[in-house]
Amino acid sequence: MTALMLLEVIATSVRDAVEAEKGGADRLELISAFAQGGLTPDVALVAQIVQTVTLPVHVMIRPHSRTFEVSREDLAHMTESMKALEAAGASAFVLGAITADKKIDEAALDQLLAVSRLPVTFHRAFDALANQEAALADLQRYPQIRSVLTSGGAERAPDAVAQFERLLPLTRGGQLSLLAGGGLTPENVQSFAQATGIRCVHLGTGVRAGRRIDGGVDRALVRQVRERLDAIGCGG
Repeated sequence: MTALMLLEVIATSVRDAVEAEKGGADRLELISAFAQGGLTPDVALVAQIVQTVTLPVHVMIRPHSRTFEVSREDLAHMTESMKALEAAGASAFVLGAITADKKIDEAALDQLLAVSRLPVTFHRAFDALANQEAALADLQRYPQIRSVLTSGGAERAPDAVAQFERLLPLTRGGQLSLLAGGGLTPENVQSFAQATGIRCVHLGTGVRAGRRIDGGVDRALVRQVRERLDAIGCGG
């Protein structure tokens, strides 16, 4: 049975992936360098995780954390990474590119999407954009882009309820879903989802031991989130 509320969990290791699956996650976002906001993971790790768990593995494509602007050299690196990671079994990619004036870099995005037909999540570069509403309309022109990961422009998604209320109606009836992330925990995820109507959530430190980046995924915390999201789906 497919969950009514989608739960994505950040993983950085095989153990994280196993714990997330056992806790009830629907899919993984696989990254390296969590402290830098997430960079492209090792190809061998992707292959190992794909062989270990049954969850879809969405893989970060981000060569560095200096900026969300991408150079010609960055694009070359990203496209080669995508080819190798698709061969390793990635289910989807997580990527983004913006311009110096804080708009979507459509030229870069066109090049990246041409590399693979796998689904794509536009990552939290979205939160650095000058006009999220206009950017969302732009992203909906790309059928391959299925999700936008965002905190609503705030440091923490729970502090941006009003912005989610503005953005969510713009996605209705389309292929694009908002994926709320940033500051979500087992304690606040249910109230946040009920306040906004969001159907897809993304958790990182909120489901890690000690609520720390260097703590591994804790299946008990993932299970708490899963149960609270399921209670919404059941009308609780």
